[in-house]
Amino acid sequence: MKLLKLNKKYSGLLVAFFMTLALDTAMTFIMTMVNNGWNDAFIHKFLNGWVIGFIVAFPTSILIIPLARRLAAKFIA
Repeated sequence: MKLLKLNKKYSGLLVAFFMTLALDTAMTFIMTMVNNGWNDAFIHKFLNGWVIGFIVAFPTSILIIPLARRLAAKFIA
């Protein structure tokens, strides 16, 4: 199976996508567990929270990552 190769200009979006995917999944899982514990509704609540979190987090990360890079550059010699 051959993987789809994207143009390098999309690398920033792809990094933001995978970073958001990992962080949103981890944070939603932990917060659902803390707030509700493991119960019959856990998967439903987790997935519901995950979708909402991803919808908010992905556009936010697209806006924040360039700002964070510029801010970090100010601290690097």
